[in-house]
Amino acid sequence: MNRPENNDPVSGGKLAQGADKESSECFAAPLGSITGGRMEFGRGAANVTIRADSATEALYRARFEGPEPRVQSEDGTVTIRYPRTFHLFEARRRCAEVTLNARIPWEVEIRDGASRLTADLRGLELRSFEASGGASRVELMLPTPSGTVPVRIVGGASNVAIRRPEGVAARVRVSGGSTNLAFDDQRFGAVGGEVSLRSPEYEGAPDRYDIAITGGASNVTIDTR
Repeated sequence: MNRPENNDPVSGGKLAQGADKESSECFAAPLGSITGGRMEFGRGAANVTIRADSATEALYRARFEGPEPRVQSEDGTVTIRYPRTFHLFEARRRCAEVTLNARIPWEVEIRDGASRLTADLRGLELRSFEASGGASRVELMLPTPSGTVPVRIVGGASNVAIRRPEGVAARVRVSGGSTNLAFDDQRFGAVGGEVSLRSPEYEGAPDRYDIAITGGASNVTIDTR
């Protein structure tokens, strides 16, 4: 992978094209004048932790163990893309920690599935979250919303927990059937077809979450913390 011409990209040094590498293990890019960010995992997110930090001077920081992905940023969009692999052992060795600058709003998108993902986005201004290709063993800790914030899981969800701040309104729609679905104090066993639930204050709330799961749900909990 190309190395930056400057030793410290966060201080404003020029990056080699297509690479944000800061050291042998760490990637970063300067925040500069960027006013909104977008994080994209292009080929799935497995064994990944995402968190927010308002103290960092970088747009983002990321550390990886195991096979190294391609990481690049342009105009506030950070893309992480692992090479396609058919080796299960190699995929299990992958591990990533990503920190997003909490001083700007973010969109987060994961394609081709999320597995063993912990996303602690408290303190962040989240504009949207989407995981396509399914989600398994995922914990998503949401911040206080601004406006109606969409959260989407496409392709099914299994063993997923979505937690929002106390008092925040939410609507939940699940299509494709569900088993062991919990929304706040409501519990459901096996339900065929579509489920639509909402907190009592949802309609009049200016700041709220609109959560949709397509492709079915199993062992999914959506509650407040």
